[in-house]
Amino acid sequence: MSKIKVAIIGCGTIANSAHIKAYLANPHAEIKYFCDIIKEKAEKAVNDYGCGEAIDDYRIILNDPEVEAVSICTPNNGHASISIDCLRAGKNVLCEKPAARTYAEALEMQKVQHETGKVLNIGVVNRFNTGVNIIKKMIEDGELGELYHVYVSFRSHRSIPGLGGAFTTKAIAGGGALIDWGVHFLDIVMYCSGDPKPLTVTGQAFSKLGVDMENYAYTSMWAGPPNYAGTYDVDDSVTALIRTEGPTITVNGAWAQNIGVSEMFIDFLGDKAGIRLQYGKEFVLYSAKNGALLETTPKYTSRDMFQNEIDSFLNCVRTGEKSPAHIDTVIKSSQIIQAIYDSSERRSEISLG
Repeated sequence: MSKIKVAIIGCGTIANSAHIKAYLANPHAEIKYFCDIIKEKAEKAVNDYGCGEAIDDYRIILNDPEVEAVSICTPNNGHASISIDCLRAGKNVLCEKPAARTYAEALEMQKVQHETGKVLNIGVVNRFNTGVNIIKKMIEDGELGELYHVYVSFRSHRSIPGLGGAFTTKAIAGGGALIDWGVHFLDIVMYCSGDPKPLTVTGQAFSKLGVDMENYAYTSMWAGPPNYAGTYDVDDSVTALIRTEGPTITVNGAWAQNIGVSEMFIDFLGDKAGIRLQYGKEFVLYSAKNGALLETTPKYTSRDMFQNEIDSFLNCVRTGEKSPAHIDTVIKSSQIIQAIYDSSERRSEISLG
């Protein structure tokens, strides 16, 4: 079989740390273009990886019939428009998370995917994580009994990324801690729970610690350094309650909080057993048997989840199969995130049923 010609749009951190390396490791892929509005980034990728052509206008990709697959690794404000243009040009798309800045944008992406019939997968990479899939199978097999509640905690002491930059500008990112970190945690919960229909959402998003940018003290600033002339109009913490046709979900998240404890875990609570998953790490199963309380830490061999994600995407391009990351499934997370933001603004519960 001939190789699938691929274009990378956006040559920043996620492209270099994950997408590009995974395509290069797949024998069925060939990167034809590296595209970035800062052409030096695309040129660096060509030099670093020894392949492809550097361009700064993605419309070149749209007009090249050889390109079958595109990874969109731009800031969030480019996700919807570039995905839609690529789909309409006959390209198959893997768009990084979140699908879009708003639920309305995600719905338009889904609409165009249905119209064109091309692949549109979203970069919810944890759906390709070995441990997450083991947890999903355990829940499906009834090992936890009835999964009635899931508790999510993603919070850091003071870790707002790139203060005053793209991450903290709503027009670019669509939101802050919730849409950046929360999308991964919510998606794991939805995936492991069987992607249940969300019914009601109550939430409150806070923009507190980063507002006074020049007086913001921090422990770390990935995507930094701070730009004090920039914008800070996103949430740095969030709390929410989501009712679904399956379990209820509670969320406690923060880029920044005045508590010097960081937590990154998900608790799956069943009436027979429970699981605590440390994000990106191992999980522990808590159960009881013969009057004894048990703690089990499963041991398993993991394969790189980004490689799994890219391999799955390329398989979808070849076969037309739907992967777990298809827009039709992942859009539920966009709906929930939008409802949390809407609930916060209106200070009332949002009904989705």
